[in-house]
Amino acid sequence: MRLLLIRHGQTPSNVEGLLDTRIPGPGLTELGFEQAAAVPAALAGETVDAIYVSVQVRTHLTSAPLVDATGLVPAERAGIREIQSGDYEMLGDEKSVHGYMSTIFAWTQDPDTRMPGGESGTEVMDRYNAVIAEAYEAGYGTVAMFSHGAVIRAWVGHNALNVGPDFVRDNSLGNTGIVVLEGSPETGWTAISWMGAAVGGPSVDDVAHAGPTGESA
Repeated sequence: MRLLLIRHGQTPSNVEGLLDTRIPGPGLTELGFEQAAAVPAALAGETVDAIYVSVQVRTHLTSAPLVDATGLVPAERAGIREIQSGDYEMLGDEKSVHGYMSTIFAWTQDPDTRMPGGESGTEVMDRYNAVIAEAYEAGYGTVAMFSHGAVIRAWVGHNALNVGPDFVRDNSLGNTGIVVLEGSPETGWTAISWMGAAVGGPSVDDVAHAGPTGESA
C-alpha cells in the first residue's frame, strides 16, 4: 500500500505556537485554507483510493479540496488524531513545548513513558497502527491520511525501516507537509519522501531543520 500522511493546514493555534490538541479543536486560518486548496495539485500524480481524517476539524477542512476533486467520502477515525498534550494543553512557552516533544522522542527508548496527564507511546502507536491496518485490509492501493505533525513524526520514526528517530527529531513537518511511504503492516514501511524531498537522497538536506514549536497544533 502507498501511504500519504498529510499534516493539516495552518490553524490559529499554530500562529500562536500553542499545544492545542483539543477535540474538535480550531479551524484553519486564511493561509491554512490556501494550503488545503493546494493539496490536490500536490497529489496530481497519485491515484488516491481512500481518504481518512482525524476527529479534529482541521483535518476535515484540509481534506475538503481533495474530497471535492476525487469524490471520495472521507473516513473519520480517532486513531489518527494528534498526540494528547495532557498537562501541557494550550501552553506555548518553551519549557512546555520542550516537555511535550522530548516526551514523544523518548518513546523510541521507552514507549511506555506517559505524556504528563496524557497518553503513552504504546497507546499512540496502537491506535495509529489500527487505522493503517484497517486501510490495508480494505485493499486500497493508495491512501491519503490527513493527520497531525507530532503524531506523524512519531509514527514514522517508529515504523519506517529507512528513517530513524534522529531524522524525525531533526526535521519538521510543515502545514500540509506530506510524507509518502510504501509497504504493509506485515513487511514494514519504507519512507519514500518527506515534504517532497527524497528520503536518503541528496535533497533531504534541503528539508527545513526545525524545533518543535507548533508541531502538535
